[in-house]
Formats: sequence, structure tokens, C-alpha cells
Amino acid sequence: MANDEVTDMDFQELNYLLTIAQEGSISKAAERLFMAQASLSQFLRQYEASLGAPIFERTNRGVRLTPAGEAFLARSRQILSLYHQARSEFKDIQGAVSGVVKFGTASFRGRYLVPAVLKRFYREHPDAQVEITEENSVGLEQLIRDGALDVALAAVPVAPSGSIEVGERYHDEILIVAADDHPVMRFVHEDAGRHWVELSDAAAFEFILSDQSTRLGHAAFTAFERLNIAPICRNHHMTAAFAAAMAREGLGLALTYRSCMVPQEHVVYLSCGKEGLTLELALLYPRGNYRSRATEVFSRMLHENLLRVLTTSP
Repeated sequence: MANDEVTDMDFQELNYLLTIAQEGSISKAAERLFMAQASLSQFLRQYEASLGAPIFERTNRGVRLTPAGEAFLARSRQILSLYHQARSEFKDIQGAVSGVVKFGTASFRGRYLVPAVLKRFYREHPDAQVEITEENSVGLEQLIRDGALDVALAAVPVAPSGSIEVGERYHDEILIVAADDHPVMRFVHEDAGRHWVELSDAAAFEFILSDQSTRLGHAAFTAFERLNIAPICRNHHMTAAFAAAMAREGLGLALTYRSCMVPQEHVVYLSCGKEGLTLELALLYPRGNYRSRATEVFSRMLHENLLRVLTTSP
């Protein structure tokens, strides 16, 4: 930073700062960046000294942006986004599907949907790369607004914003996970090959649920509240994946998404009521940003996999 010449290192330094801001902790940021905490702390001190003012305020819980830091990083996000778009457009002009696709998804759904798409994408386009960010839907929306992601798969509705383009939409059904010898099976109905159970009947048995701060947990508790039922639930702070795994072993009932079903012997997936419960998903893009050929191809492959998975019978 001794002169005004822009280098890749300058962009890497901005990425360091943005990672610290996202994590709210130097130690967590260092872990995510595969750096020593001491090295990242030293970088931050030197960078703030070069600016002549602190970017972050140190607290007992970590770090938070100062007002000046907020403004600085807002511009930094724009700079990094434009640089990424410029490189993508440059590579596209050369004809090959290459470059980096910055993709965001929730951890739970991503682990079931994305690996197969990545395998196909890398096989067909070995010169391209996908950088994955795991976040909840609210966090993904903000990253799309900031231009930090090229595409995200998130729950909708999204907050009104002129900076987000909502692409393809999907309905992901919320299903009850149960062992096939669970007593809830006495209340199961079948209609044209579809198996369902009334939530009021299932509520007689113990559930293992996610926290209400999650989309799945919130949907579950909302559905029970509409029936004026308090579910029997000794564990309600589990991750959705952990809860579903316990339910598959017959330790209770849990909820999962159709997109996250794990086919397994002696395990059944039941619709919640005759009409079922669904969560709407969508592919989100930063409005007005250049969309690279690699992003278009990856999005199409993800779309095709989503359509296949969401029409698969339990």
C-alpha cells in the first residue's frame, strides 16, 4: 500500500476486512481465511494505521464496525463486486465457461442439493470454480444486495429491494420424518400414492424440532399454533439434520424438507395434512450485475436438480 497502484493484494486485503466484519471476530475470520490469528490481527492494525482511523471497535464479544468502517466497507463491497464482474466478463468474451461463481445456500439444504450439481458442473466445465457461502436466508439476501454473491438459493419472500432479482421459484414441501414402526403410522392416510397425517394426530407424539429462529422451526411452531396445540417436544434447539437423523432411528418425529430427504430402509416421509405444508424457495441474483456464463450454466444445473428432487416421491 505504499503507492496508488491497484494490485490483487489490495483486493485480498479488502476481502480480509469483509470477512472480519461478517464474522464479528478476528479469530473466527482467521479460521475461515486459513490464517493465523496473530497475522490477521497484525494486518488489521497496519491497515487501520494506514487509514488513520479504526475500522472496527473492539468489544468483549469480538469486533464491530465503526461508523467510518461501515462506510468504508460498503464501498469496498462495491469495488470487489465490480472487479469480480469485470473478470467474469473478460473470461466470457474469450468463449469458455470459466471463472468463479459465488454461490450462497443454507447449510441444511445445500448438503443434499449441491454436491451432485457441483460434480456435474466440474465434469463439464473444469476451468470454472464455485465458491460456496453457507448462510441463512436473511444473510443470503444481504449478500446478494451487496453484490457479494452471484446467485443464492434462499427462502422467500425476500424483503422488498430494488437490488435483488428473484429468479425461478420452487415449492419445497415440509415432511414429517418417522420410523415405519412408529405409532403415528396408525393415523396415516393414503391418497393416490401420497401418504399424509393430520398434525393434530401427530401431535400426540413427541417431536424433535429446530429452534424457532430457523425457517423450519418457525414453520413447525406456526403450524401447531394455528391448531392451538403445544407440541410435545423435549428437544427444540436441534439442527434440522440432527433432528431428522434422530427421527430416522425412531427416537421421535421430526420435520425435514422434500429436498433434504434421505432414502433409508424402514423410514417414511409423511405430508403434514392432506393439503401439506410448503416453503417457497427462489434463486436470487444481484439486480443489474453482470451475470457470467458460468453463473448461468451453474444456475441452470441447480434448477434442473431442484425440479428433479422436488418431484421425487417420499
